[in-house]
Amino acid sequence: MIRAQGVNHIGIAVRSLDAQRDFYERVLGARFEGVQTVPDQKVRVAFYALGPIDTPVRLELLEPTSPDSTIAQFIEKRGEGLHHVAYTVDQLPARLDALKAGNIRLIDEHPRAGAHDSSIAFLHPKASMGVLTELCQPAPGAH
Repeated sequence: MIRAQGVNHIGIAVRSLDAQRDFYERVLGARFEGVQTVPDQKVRVAFYALGPIDTPVRLELLEPTSPDSTIAQFIEKRGEGLHHVAYTVDQLPARLDALKAGNIRLIDEHPRAGAHDSSIAFLHPKASMGVLTELCQPAPGAH
């Protein structure tokens, strides 16, 4: 139903992007790709790439910009750490319709705006063995 093309990124909830930068760059050797604010989700995100330039693994660090953001609530409840796994898909609206028709529990029944002009939607963790799953359709020409 999803037909994932690959892992798009791994989302990690953090209290502060700046406080984590040294670990990801100096300790892990990750390549910093930039910071972006996503107002609708009340987060700032920093992307890092690991591994080969042409096929990197991307990490998305999520910092809440408001105490009522879902990331702030996640950190308050569980602490900093793994938040979600995102998979690249095409035809995201059709994928969501198929999942809904298959009685897969969704958080988002319709795509919404994500970082880097991508369209995103989340499956409920109860539908995916406790793992918050994001479906991500990159903007045309994006990584």
